Amino acid sequence: MYIEIDFNSDEALYVQLCNQIILGIATSRFREGEQLPSVRQLADTIGINMHTVNKAYSILQQEGFVKIDRRRGAIIAVDINKLQALQEAEGDLAVVVARAICKDISRQDIHELVDKIYDYYEKGNHS
Repeated sequence: MYIEIDFNSDEALYVQLCNQIILGIATSRFREGEQLPSVRQLADTIGINMHTVNKAYSILQQEGFVKIDRRRGAIIAVDINKLQALQEAEGDLAVVVARAICKDISRQDIHELVDKIYDYYEKGNHS
């Protein structure tokens, strides 16, 4: 399992970890039913605190990306709730679009960027 954490980033480590796992699911590096490393293993591998990994796993569980099994640990299990996912995406995109508007980025540029990113993950051009 390859997880890239930027220790110089202002973004919290648990947020980076969540995002890396979500990106891994989107790019099929992590597949449905796959077991993630234990909290201790991942913390040791990355060089971060176990509580940070635990927090990331808990958030991923709350957001429907993993299930926590007492015996097997964290397992990729995407809970497909399209309406909720659309609402979350709208909230996330609202901030991104507002930032883009503040930086004088055009509607056309945003549309092209979204299409490019969507195609990247949907078509598997990330390999």
